[in-house]
Amino acid sequence: MKAAVRYYTKTGNTKRLAEAIADALGVQALPITEPVTEKVDVLFLGNSYYAFTIDPEVRAFVRSLDKNKIGKIVNFGSAALLNSTYKKVKAEAEKVGIPMDAREFHCKGEFKAMHKGRPNSEDLAAAAAFAKSLK
Repeated sequence: MKAAVRYYTKTGNTKRLAEAIADALGVQALPITEPVTEKVDVLFLGNSYYAFTIDPEVRAFVRSLDKNKIGKIVNFGSAALLNSTYKKVKAEAEKVGIPMDAREFHCKGEFKAMHKGRPNSEDLAAAAAFAKSLK
């Protein structure tokens, strides 16, 4: 499986998850400002809720993807309050004809006084194991 990892983060939590996933897959985690130029079977896309939706930069990134280069998207992320961004990302992916894998990784993320230290080492190990399980 050829994979790429891209992420969007405001707090650094999703970047930490992206790096754990990328390390497990032997690739580099890059921010969504870096386009996916190579053909990949799986794009691991990290993001979170901001103001109850995905960030406009994530939306624009997904819309910029070439369906001929991306086999499918696997969603991952962290959040303090809300859970998965899967449905929001899937809606954008459908607009450009890229399928979403039904599996995703999500954990709590630290925000102000909530969930101190998250994602923690156990979360990072779980993210890595999740990525390896998709090989």
